[in-house]
Amino acid sequence: MSTRLAYFGPPGTNAEEAALVYIGEDTDSFELVPISTITGIARAVQSGGADAGIVPIENSLEGSIPETLDLLIHSEKPLFIHAEVVRPINFYLLAKPGVKPEDIKAIRSIPIAVAQCRSFIEKTYPDARIEAALSTAAAVEDVMKRDDAAAIANKRAGDLYGAVALAELIQDRSPNHTRFVIMAPEDHAPTGDDRTSVAFGFESEDRPGQLVSALNEFSTRRINLTKIESRPSKERLGTYIFLADVVGHRAQEPLKEALEVIEKSCSFFRVLGSYPRYRPSE
Repeated sequence: MSTRLAYFGPPGTNAEEAALVYIGEDTDSFELVPISTITGIARAVQSGGADAGIVPIENSLEGSIPETLDLLIHSEKPLFIHAEVVRPINFYLLAKPGVKPEDIKAIRSIPIAVAQCRSFIEKTYPDARIEAALSTAAAVEDVMKRDDAAAIANKRAGDLYGAVALAELIQDRSPNHTRFVIMAPEDHAPTGDDRTSVAFGFESEDRPGQLVSALNEFSTRRINLTKIESRPSKERLGTYIFLADVVGHRAQEPLKEALEVIEKSCSFFRVLGSYPRYRPSE
C-alpha cells in the first residue's frame, strides 16, 4: 500500500518539489495528495486522510511560518515532525505567453513569496497591485487567463502551466532556502544523527531566570542548541511558548534526561518530534 503524502499544492509549488526530493527514487511507495492549505494538510493527517504531510516551517529570508508552528504547538491531537527537507528557493516572474513586462498591472502570489521578492517589486513594479493567491502554483494558473498580471512562482510551475518568464531569480537574496518538515502521527526512530524540536512555557513569565535555567539543562550536558524562538501562548497578552531545536534524539541520553528535567519546571511542554537531520548529499 502506498504512503499518502499530502503537500501544499497544487502541483508546481515548492512544497511539491520538496516532496519529490523526500521521496527520491521510491516513487512507487508514495501517493502525492495536493491540499490547498497548511491547516488542511494537518487535518488530513489527523483524520487519516493522509499518512503524512509536508509543509514549510522556516525560510532563510522571512523566518518561521507561524501557521505551521501553531499547528505543531496547539493541535489537540498531536502532530510530530518525522523528517525535514531543506530546499533552495528561486522565484520567477511568470505570465501568459505574449504578455510583455510593460503590460503588468498586478502581481499574484502567496504573501511570503511576495515578501521574499519585495525589493524586485518595489524597483520594477512599484505601482502594481499585489494580489494574494492560495499558492504560488495557483497564482500561475490564475494569470494564464489574464493579459495584465504576472505571478511569482518557481520555474516548475511555469513549465507545468505553460507560462513564460518575464524575469528570473527575483528573490531579494541568494541563497534563499526553505526548510520543510514532514508531519506525521509519530516521529522518527533514532538514527545517530538526529534533531529534536521542543516547545515549552512557564506559568509565570515574571520570575527571572526561568528560560535561562531551562536552557542551562542543555548546555551543562553539552547538547547543541541550534535554534530558539518564541510564539504567543494564545492565552493572554505577554505570555509566550518557547521553541527550541537541539541536536540529539529525545529517546537517547543525554537529551532524554535534559527534557525530563525541563518538563518538571514548565506549565506547558511538548516534544514536537525527533527526526533525522537533513543532509543534502543523501
